[in-house]
Amino acid sequence: MHSNRYCNRIIVLPFSVLLEIRVKPDNSGVVTDGVKHSMNPFCEIAVEEAVKLKEKKLIKEVVAVSCGPQQSQETIRTALAMGADRGIHVEVAGKDYETLGPLQVSKIMAALAKKEDAQLIILGKQAIDDDCNQTGQMTAALLDWPQGTFASEVSLDGDKVKVVREIDGGLETIKISTPAVLTADLRLNTPRYATLPNIMKAKKKKIANVKPADLGVDLTSRLEVLKVEEPPQRQAGVKVETVEDLVGKLKETGRI
Repeated sequence: MHSNRYCNRIIVLPFSVLLEIRVKPDNSGVVTDGVKHSMNPFCEIAVEEAVKLKEKKLIKEVVAVSCGPQQSQETIRTALAMGADRGIHVEVAGKDYETLGPLQVSKIMAALAKKEDAQLIILGKQAIDDDCNQTGQMTAALLDWPQGTFASEVSLDGDKVKVVREIDGGLETIKISTPAVLTADLRLNTPRYATLPNIMKAKKKKIANVKPADLGVDLTSRLEVLKVEEPPQRQAGVKVETVEDLVGKLKETGRI
């Protein structure tokens, strides 16, 4: 922890999500081979916030981390083009990738935070493919760091972070000390588009490759997926002319 107005290093987790969901024929999971990946929208917001903090000279370095197969490097390159300084690709493939969940990712993030001596971790509040909303909270718990989740506004002043949180009842403002974990909500910012010059510069930025074992992380899952099914197809609706017809149809289907 630094007593001046700088955070030395911030880690962001630009996680890749599947753009096309197809269930395997044996219902054991979803197809991941050959499927296009893209950066999770909430993670884009997290990257943008980290870059903005650097542009305000409140932090010195932004490190983008992604866990997954080779395609994850594309997501890291996007983060680098947005303004992150360097990347870390934690290689997870095959069966380990299929069972990779919030707990395993949290263990990786906690280990990297210690290794990199990070003062802040910013993640998207949830992934849009599994909607777990757990990684940020678990990472904070493993590190025993304070957390500011569902952030719609972040202000950094030395070793203090003011976070405006979106909650069911409206907005809640908290102040926490660094090192800390933040999760980005939808209204935190509008992510920038990477310009062509920055995309070209990103190709020259360093991406380190590590394996979970290098970090002392065991990826064994505590969950067993019993079955994955596509949602039932929605049946076509029926137009009715009058209220009486509507009531009649509802009676026919046993709804009333």
